Amino acid sequence: MLMKKIVFLSLLLSVLVVEELLAQSPVLGVDSTLVIEEGIASYYGRFFHNRRTANGEVFDMEGMTAAHKNLPFGTMVRVTNLKNGKEIIVKVNDRLPQNSKRSIDLAKGAARKIGMIQMGLAPVAISVLKPAAMARLMDYYEDDAPGDLRLRMYYKPIAVDKDTTVIFAWPFDPLAF
Repeated sequence: MLMKKIVFLSLLLSVLVVEELLAQSPVLGVDSTLVIEEGIASYYGRFFHNRRTANGEVFDMEGMTAAHKNLPFGTMVRVTNLKNGKEIIVKVNDRLPQNSKRSIDLAKGAARKIGMIQMGLAPVAISVLKPAAMARLMDYYEDDAPGDLRLRMYYKPIAVDKDTTVIFAWPFDPLAF
């Protein structure tokens, strides 16, 4: 009887811990296999509006574009605000200075969509959209990728031959094993 109480209390405690982690981290849905960088995002707008970006396009402060230190122009990335879980897809068309402490600089319209206008800065995860995009970036940089970019390929998960539904069934009875 004492063993069952201990098991029950440990399960209850683990459920409470998981709920607390979920409450603290609204962005558990970010696919970490595609994340290439985490850092701080800022935004820019009125001063640069209608001026040329580093790739020659005219900057639209309400657009879905971004400046990055190293990513090739035209790269489409997903930017996820780690504070609130909101995400957008932007195209890299401008450059940040190499000595910038920011990871990415978003157009004001993009910053508004992920809810960072009030603070001006936000912690973000920058990810590619598909594994094929990761492969293209790896080809682009070959062996000379900048240190702040995490470029790596993940392979398909290992297939499980055993039926795991019994192990993860609720209520879990650890004494059954």
